Amino acid sequence: MTLPAMFLNRYQQLMAPAEFTAFKQSLTQPATHGFRINPLKASLSQLQESVAQPVPGIANGYYGQIQGQSIDHLAGWIYSQDPSAMNVAQLAAPQAHERVLDLCAAPGGKTTQLAALMNDQGLLVANEINHQRALVLSSNVERWGLTHTVVTNNSPEQLAQALPEFFDCIVVDAPCSGEGLFRKDPSASDYWSVANIQFCAQRQKKILTAALTMLRPGGRLIYSTCTFAPEEDEQNLSWLLDQPQIQLLPLPALSKMDRGRPAWAQQRMAVQGALRLFPHHYRGEGHFIAAVSKQGTAPSTRPAGKSLKRLSADQQQLWQQFQTTTLTGVSFKQLQPQAEVLWAPAGIFPQSQLKIIRNGLRLGQFKKKRFEPDHALVMALSPTQFQQQFDLTAEQFAHFVHGEALILKNKAYAPGWVAVSYQQKIFAWGKVVQGQLKNFLPKGLRIQ
Repeated sequence: MTLPAMFLNRYQQLMAPAEFTAFKQSLTQPATHGFRINPLKASLSQLQESVAQPVPGIANGYYGQIQGQSIDHLAGWIYSQDPSAMNVAQLAAPQAHERVLDLCAAPGGKTTQLAALMNDQGLLVANEINHQRALVLSSNVERWGLTHTVVTNNSPEQLAQALPEFFDCIVVDAPCSGEGLFRKDPSASDYWSVANIQFCAQRQKKILTAALTMLRPGGRLIYSTCTFAPEEDEQNLSWLLDQPQIQLLPLPALSKMDRGRPAWAQQRMAVQGALRLFPHHYRGEGHFIAAVSKQGTAPSTRPAGKSLKRLSADQQQLWQQFQTTTLTGVSFKQLQPQAEVLWAPAGIFPQSQLKIIRNGLRLGQFKKKRFEPDHALVMALSPTQFQQQFDLTAEQFAHFVHGEALILKNKAYAPGWVAVSYQQKIFAWGKVVQGQLKNFLPKGLRIQ
């Protein structure tokens, strides 16, 4: 990788000579890889992946590189994520009863981590302004098996208009110039420029302005970037602290995490509560993290949400029939039909102004006097909640992930829907029909 000369010159001026030498050298080293285990599904001892070392201070975080086509990934047991980026959600410390917003959420690393820390309770809204990236986000939420997460596809301004002072905690991992991505994606350095840094800094202020509107009094906002640029980090944090009612929440100075702070951060900013994760001091790609609170008292009541539609008598009968024949011990507090699709909503909140891609758990669809379960449902339930589970052999798994149906030699399975697993890790629906196991693994997840 050839680093831009102006990039090197900037940091040579900002850092002490020894620090700059170590920083520059670190950018020539291989990228650091990590992954998190899904505590809603997995245990460390059952993983197919080799685990070298836990990431300090990160719940269920480990160093190591995972395979995207492995059963551990396909079943939603693990998620690949940069170890430095894991600190953002961990330091946000979301609580199970809170309303939490991941404002710039795609592809879903922080969303899935926040949900895990909340034990898939409360209400988590994951937003992405780009539609295609929002679909990827929704897919990762589905794979992780989340039930209390809403995926939206709106601008921050649209969300702010619909949800003023709504959230207890907001995470803004802002789009940035991406200097911390150079090792993972060397081509990212080709797009680096001072002009892009300035553009990103201004865009981040607009995003933060919307976030402050949505933050309730007494709530907290976590601001982070994967860049080292002071215009996007310290200077934006200083701007944030100039806003009314906003105060800094100092973050813990973890071992070596806050070292390597350039002299300019001390001389020009005096913002000592943020964390700066430089790759020559922290085993990760680089991140900036700060937390602020919004002073004031939260209102005693919150805006009422849109009332839920009720199932028709026919829909209720079809759902009950499926539930009785396929599931066991499964009960949802509320059900909501929307254009023949049945949902278990994550929570009641204003929806009329928002573009919602995933409203909690999508249970399935009513089709020609039958109910067809959604892939999200099989990913969200535990093995004990299915009446039938078909565990594939290695040979069967190789065929099934290609989209093939299987001939059943074992006649013990009753006709109907079954959870399909490999190594006891559930990853798809199958349907037993006339001696065959029909394949309902979504086409986008099949391995060609």
